[in-house]
Amino acid sequence: MTDFRANLRPGTRAVHVPQPVVDNSRPIAMPIYQTSGFTFDDPAVMAEAMGRPDGAFVYGRYSNPTVRSLEQAVADLEGAVAGVATGSGMGAINIVLLGLLKPGDHLVAQNSLYGGTAAMLGELTARFGITVTYVPGDDPAALRAAVRPETRLVYLETISNPMTLVADLPGMCAQARELGLVSVVDNTFATPLLCRPIEHGADIVVHSATKYLGGHTDVVGGIAVFADTALYEKVWHFAIELGASADPFAAWLTLRGMQTLELRMERHCSNAAFLAARLAEHPAVAAVHWPGLPSHPSYEPAGKLLSGFGGVLSFDLAGGRAAGEAFMRSVRLALLAPSLGGVETLVLHPATTSHRSLTPEELRRSGIGEGTVRLAVGVEHPEDLWADLAQALRQPLQ
Repeated sequence: MTDFRANLRPGTRAVHVPQPVVDNSRPIAMPIYQTSGFTFDDPAVMAEAMGRPDGAFVYGRYSNPTVRSLEQAVADLEGAVAGVATGSGMGAINIVLLGLLKPGDHLVAQNSLYGGTAAMLGELTARFGITVTYVPGDDPAALRAAVRPETRLVYLETISNPMTLVADLPGMCAQARELGLVSVVDNTFATPLLCRPIEHGADIVVHSATKYLGGHTDVVGGIAVFADTALYEKVWHFAIELGASADPFAAWLTLRGMQTLELRMERHCSNAAFLAARLAEHPAVAAVHWPGLPSHPSYEPAGKLLSGFGGVLSFDLAGGRAAGEAFMRSVRLALLAPSLGGVETLVLHPATTSHRSLTPEELRRSGIGEGTVRLAVGVEHPEDLWADLAQALRQPLQ
């Protein structure tokens, strides 16, 4: 990064992504390099390129100019040295876990995680004997107590999915570093606009680029970025063998989406604040989970760690599962669909969708109830959104 770019704020850097030089000029918009490979005149140069993550472009599974631009752009926003883009968010998580852990290793994870991550941790235990201990994401003492001689890694989410608990990144990452552990943080809900975990001691940050980075519900992708070159190179070598590479067109869509990230996050957060306050006053709602509410257990640490409280909230309906199902059948503007982070507002029932692989005990540990609804707030007018939610909350149970 040049000194000039270092002085730019994140929203500006997201607009001005790294561009290749072409005949002494640069394109305004990043082109799509839709090619599976590149030709060489010198076989020695080609051979060297295949062994270096920062070398010449040789084959699409290794890298691509459009993909590398995305990797550099996200690494720049997160304050990382480099990144590896993947075909999905779970691809990013898996290149890190599988690239750094071996059979018999142990890791510590926070006890409120995205369901896909929790399911993968279960697979690691079943297939490879990689064991997991779950602790609160804001309890460094619990992390220290959970560590064993074979512990290698700590896994956290800046804002947890779906209960929006905020991790104590400074405390947990400092503890991990003191103990010689690699700290990995899923920053999908916060984005680099609300939090940059590497600034708080994280070693690796992962994103589902499908969500806020892409931002328009039209791309599936992921990325892992690294504070340390050695970790980056280790994971990059594993990733190209695993074949989890990002597609150039998907990378291009993500880059295009990132240019409006700051504008969208401002609206996501303000809309979420408006709806969380209204929901908290509604008699059909037993509890609202959003870290911008004073009643939320993460309210104070979130105010210190985050520059905004995020666009996702969850709420528990007093009528339990029947009320949740009636609500989701009744929304009209909000859409019943998976994922989040797009311009549209989406709702889902975590216990039967995003976290369906969890046992009843694991759901309780995560705080997810039968009547819990996750609301990924879009950028529509807040009064229109509230009118839709209010009419859905009035519908009788069936």
